Amino acid sequence: MKESKNSFENETAALARVRTEMQRVIVGQEQLLDRLLLGLLCNGHVLIEGVPGLAKTLAVSTMAGALEASFQRIQFTPDLLPGDLIGTLIYNQKTGDFSPHMGPIFSNIVLADEINRAPAKVQSALLEAMQEQQVTIGDTTYELDDPFMVLATQNPIEQEGTYPLPEAQMDRFMFKLVVEYPSIDEEQKILQRMSRTAPVLKVEPTIQTSDLLAIRAKLDEVHLAEDLERYILRIVDATRNPKTYGLEIGPYLRHGASPRATIFLATASRGAALMAGRDYVIPQDIKDIGLDVMRHRI
Repeated sequence: MKESKNSFENETAALARVRTEMQRVIVGQEQLLDRLLLGLLCNGHVLIEGVPGLAKTLAVSTMAGALEASFQRIQFTPDLLPGDLIGTLIYNQKTGDFSPHMGPIFSNIVLADEINRAPAKVQSALLEAMQEQQVTIGDTTYELDDPFMVLATQNPIEQEGTYPLPEAQMDRFMFKLVVEYPSIDEEQKILQRMSRTAPVLKVEPTIQTSDLLAIRAKLDEVHLAEDLERYILRIVDATRNPKTYGLEIGPYLRHGASPRATIFLATASRGAALMAGRDYVIPQDIKDIGLDVMRHRI
């Protein structure tokens, strides 16, 4: 392709400032930080899987602080009720009417900690919020804030007392990220920073939510060539019809990826190109985000 005359220098620089601010607090976890920003840029939700103590919660709260966005952390437990998440109606004795009490879901960034510990009714309430960006309290539907992003964590090693996420809800997450242990050098930096009695560095806001929405509007200007559209379609189709592509993995697959995977691959590749300062997608953009988009859909 010819070099485009258009560039996203200002947008890329703004996202880089957010990332740099997050790195002041978070040691390592480069891919986690990149994908959190990419999910926010692409208006997608993110599922984070990893053992306890890998700074999943800290990374999410740090990103919210760097964006000057409202943030709520909800600890999902087996006794959690839908009203604890979305809110409920409260009776007013003076007026004799019911008035809505908004729940913690009415925030820009919502962290659903250990999401698989909540029962099906709570997960269903979260499902409407994730898909429709709205919730229903009583007979009234309320729009959620924009931007709105759900970041959910789950523990892969402790499954007693958990409620596995339904396939329909898993499919609504743009990315599933698997957080690994830090390297020895990274863990030494964590040790030096976190083993002190002094408080952890406080993140400073770098951009406002209005700036983020303006950057997000630029995604449609990123060019995705028709050949790359076909490339994405073939990747997804290979999970449904592996024999067509010479892949002998049919017996291991119960079902392939949904059309939502196609949409998210295209959107996320545009976001990756924008974060790199380009207004066109290259094959490597698709390869870089492919596993995170596909791993929970197959």
